[in-house]
Amino acid sequence: MGEPVRFDGGHKRDPFLVETFGQHVDWVRVCPEVEAGLGTPRDTMRLVRLGAADRGKGETYPSDRVALVLHRSGTDVTSIVRRYAAARVAALADEGLSGFVLKKDSPSCGMERVKVYGPSGPAERAGRGLFAEALLTRFPTLPVEEEGRLGDPRLRDNFVERVFAYQRLRRLFDGRWSVGDLVAFHTAHKLTLMAHAPSAYRELGRLVAGARPSARRQVQADYEAGFMRALAVIATPKRQANVLQHMLGYFKTSLDADARAELLRLIEEHRVGLVPLIVPITLFKHHVRRLGVAYLAGQVYLDPHPRELSLRNHV
Repeated sequence: MGEPVRFDGGHKRDPFLVETFGQHVDWVRVCPEVEAGLGTPRDTMRLVRLGAADRGKGETYPSDRVALVLHRSGTDVTSIVRRYAAARVAALADEGLSGFVLKKDSPSCGMERVKVYGPSGPAERAGRGLFAEALLTRFPTLPVEEEGRLGDPRLRDNFVERVFAYQRLRRLFDGRWSVGDLVAFHTAHKLTLMAHAPSAYRELGRLVAGARPSARRQVQADYEAGFMRALAVIATPKRQANVLQHMLGYFKTSLDADARAELLRLIEEHRVGLVPLIVPITLFKHHVRRLGVAYLAGQVYLDPHPRELSLRNHV
């Protein structure tokens, strides 16, 4: 966000998150290290695997315990940060979050592959930041990504798509929903699910078909978990091409041969990487509007996130 919260008093302002994505979301700003009272500037911290060599310092640790330690002084701040993380994550439950961006490689916020130091040898990239661990445990279906990975266009598109999908899902389940409402939601996301995980669409369809009003809470939990897990699978050009070809079937009798050939050419060019996804999608949307194909007009797949973000221009 540009706030000077890094250990050296600097910042890591991200123009996409602040200027572009920030026009469509309200950010909740969190810095575990500053908010836990460690200040800025401050000593650098690292995750350390504590074993037998560390005993005798006032605590007895399991051989595989990982602690958060100030690098120069060796002070263990694990309990301070864990207490803070538990309280902050509990407070975040009231914020109505639709997603969360974590800081790559941070011993407090890193989502994966954070360095863990042992008594000797090189550090292992096998850790997770203490705040990130608390966040992911408390919100297992929340879209979460590291800012470093958002430089990849496909991962960026996937994360933003999940944020808006999660918002729609929460809007459904936070209200007085019926099985019919869930059927409509699932139907509107058919092509989206097919682009990410075709088997998940079928599995979730069976869940929806067998849903009973008396088991709404369990249905909600199962559907949310399966839906968000499916969208976390990256939609590849091959799967996108399969979805686009499926869409073409809805124009079987309404498009002439030349128009069908043009769509097929663009689908293939996207599949092999010659054109971004926005190219065939734009032409499909034109034909959907022109011919009034109601089923496709109701598919979230055609507009999964605000077009101003231009995410499909790069995948």
